[in-house]
Amino acid sequence: MTQNPEIGLFHEADGIKTNYHDVGDGHPVVLLHGSGAGVTAWANWMGLIPELSQERRVVAPDLAGFGYTEVPDDIEYRFMDTWVDQMVRLLDALEIERTDLVGNSFGGTLAIALAVHHPERVRRMVLMGSGGQPFTVSPELEALWGYTPSFENMRRILDIMAFDRSLVTDDIADIRYRATIRPGVQERFERIFPPPRQRWADATVFSDEQLAGIDHETLILHGREDRVVPVAVSEQLFRKIDRAQLHIFGRCGHWTQIEQKQRFISLVRQFLNEADAQ
Repeated sequence: MTQNPEIGLFHEADGIKTNYHDVGDGHPVVLLHGSGAGVTAWANWMGLIPELSQERRVVAPDLAGFGYTEVPDDIEYRFMDTWVDQMVRLLDALEIERTDLVGNSFGGTLAIALAVHHPERVRRMVLMGSGGQPFTVSPELEALWGYTPSFENMRRILDIMAFDRSLVTDDIADIRYRATIRPGVQERFERIFPPPRQRWADATVFSDEQLAGIDHETLILHGREDRVVPVAVSEQLFRKIDRAQLHIFGRCGHWTQIEQKQRFISLVRQFLNEADAQ
């Protein structure tokens, strides 16, 4: 039987049994995935893990409520404390004192939360299509968080993600759909973002004072045609985080790491290598 590549190692703390990948050597970087239905760390980052692990230690966890990470049946998600606590405990268990962060969408918001509440644990961070500033939940994000399992619904929400719809194949949609019908997966997902959903976007907003207090070098990436998180969010983050740089891709939606894969990898690698040389 072929081993499922989405399943890596496990660490359990406070009832959360985190599934994570840990490959490569060098300065660590933690990859934080987004909040889409059927998402796993491997599905989100399989194009980046082999690239970055050539020169650094890459850790990619399934966040609580997603993928193959196991959570208690009665878990109450506290935005963003549940995931901050999960990541700090994982860093402690892996004896990682300080790490770079690469966060996609929801994972970008988590990266900011870690930098705000545990600045000593973060060296640099990359935010890709991140939340963290006020925006109105769009019909597209409503569909993403309100997903109910069917191949048609999965195909519909994946079509939202990319500017170039040819990147969304039936095979990809089928794999993601099948991931959402594993026992307990949909139930966990629905507990994270129950309606009304605007409150969850609002719960991830950081104050101007919090953002001004971030002293980390920050690379912000966003697709101009993103229909999930508006590019204006990254523009606001860029204005409010002192050591930030912003790169906006034209003809690109919410899947920067897929739609602009080589440019994305090049920018991230250069940004992290810059810190290694200091």
